[in-house]
Amino acid sequence: MVLVKRALIPTLLVFLSLGFTVADEPIKFTKARKEMVKVQLRERDIADSKVLSAMEKVPRHLFVEEKLRDAAYSDHPLPIGEGQTISQPYIVALMTQVLGLRGGEKVLDIGTGSGYQAAILAEISSEVYSVEIRPNLSKKAGEVLSNLGYTNIRLKVGDGYYGWEEHAPYDGIIVAAAADHIPPPLLAQLKDGGRMAIPVGSPFSVQNLVLIEKKDGKAFTKNVTGVLFVPMIGQVEKGEKL
Repeated sequence: MVLVKRALIPTLLVFLSLGFTVADEPIKFTKARKEMVKVQLRERDIADSKVLSAMEKVPRHLFVEEKLRDAAYSDHPLPIGEGQTISQPYIVALMTQVLGLRGGEKVLDIGTGSGYQAAILAEISSEVYSVEIRPNLSKKAGEVLSNLGYTNIRLKVGDGYYGWEEHAPYDGIIVAAAADHIPPPLLAQLKDGGRMAIPVGSPFSVQNLVLIEKKDGKAFTKNVTGVLFVPMIGQVEKGEKL
């Protein structure tokens, strides 16, 4: 463990050689994943080849409890404990696609949850830094990601509102929790020319998935679609707006 001195937050480093292959899994999951990509993604508006490839490769069923694995490739979110969910496959793909990743980027993932979004990002980008406020979820995600052998993901337990300043700036940021405003620390950590995808709105109703592009130090926003995410907790609950 490495302690981040400013907040005394444990940081888990995920460094192993890639160990998972499709040949290791039951054929039913391989088929379900291919069908998911075909029907839920390609037949909608997911056209980025890198995103489609990542979604077809990462074993989503390993990021949920064993009793839910047969539903892992269904077109809806699933519970992962502590009132949190693994997002619907389409939303994971859409949020990844709007970042416009080409490969080689450094990305910040706010709300590690199950670790699935971090794995998708790791298939495309060079470095993924993922922050989760719930220690138990971060620990479980770290175990899954370690077992899958990802070498380019770092996990931290902390308040995602503040991002992970130590490794900023980031080419892309994904926020998997709803806030009623865009956290200024995250915007500050976004690289000029970078993009952030974040659900903005009340945690008790449908939110807007907002794409933010930073150009010459200014933020330009665009509404992508309506979404429903669990609320961001931590400093955002206190209504801090810098």
